[in-house]
Formats: sequence, structure tokens, C-alpha cells
Amino acid sequence: MATDGIIGVGWAFPVALDPCGRVELARGERDIEQAIQIILLTPPGQRLRRPEFGCQIHDLLFAPNDATTAGLAEYYVQEALARWEPRIRVLAVRAIPDPGPLPDAQGRLLITIDYEIKASLDRRSLVFPFYRIPGEA
Repeated sequence: MATDGIIGVGWAFPVALDPCGRVELARGERDIEQAIQIILLTPPGQRLRRPEFGCQIHDLLFAPNDATTAGLAEYYVQEALARWEPRIRVLAVRAIPDPGPLPDAQGRLLITIDYEIKASLDRRSLVFPFYRIPGEA
């Protein structure tokens, strides 16, 4: 991949060993996608040496599954990615309640992130499921 040097290489997430017993690495677009997931899965304050790192979306864990919560989720995701992932340009963030029929779907927001990798101008999309605790608000 021609843009590896610009886009980067990092430990795979979750951390695992490769067939040779070394820490598995994520390269290029996969590294960026995993970095996005790490940012969104980390509540601010969880990392002791970097307490500001992460996404405030976790503040919505007990919020009702309504338009206000979806709007806040979109804002928090946009803000976190703009701050913590400089290799991408976020084009759009949309959050909707999961329309699925499964019982756990009622507590889940599906957050679609459209972004562009700055180094390659490659446009990508990622759907991040955010699980709320329904009925607790």
C-alpha cells in the first residue's frame, strides 16, 4: 500500500498475536478504522495519562432513545473524531435508533460516519452501534 507511511501502522485492536507470536499490526485503512473505534469506545477520563481522550457519547448511556439523544450522539462523535483522528476528514455523522426487530435493538443507536482519508482522498463509511440501557432514563 503506497500510503502506509502516511496513514500509519499500529497495534491491532483488540490486541492479539500474529502467527509468529508478535503483536499483530493494523495497517493503512484498517488502522484508521480501528483508531476510530478506540476513540468512540473510550469514555473521557478512562485513560489516566490522557484524561481528555475519548468520546462523550458515553454520557448518553441512560438517555431516552429520541431525536435529542441522536443529535447529541452525532455532535459528540463529530467532536471526538475531529479532535483525536487527524488522518481523516469527517463528512457526515448520522445517528438513528436501530429499526431491527430484536429486543436489544430498542436500546441501540446506529451511528453512520462518512469520512475521507486525507492522505489518499479515499471516502469510507463506518457504522458504529452504540448500546444504551433502555428503560433506565
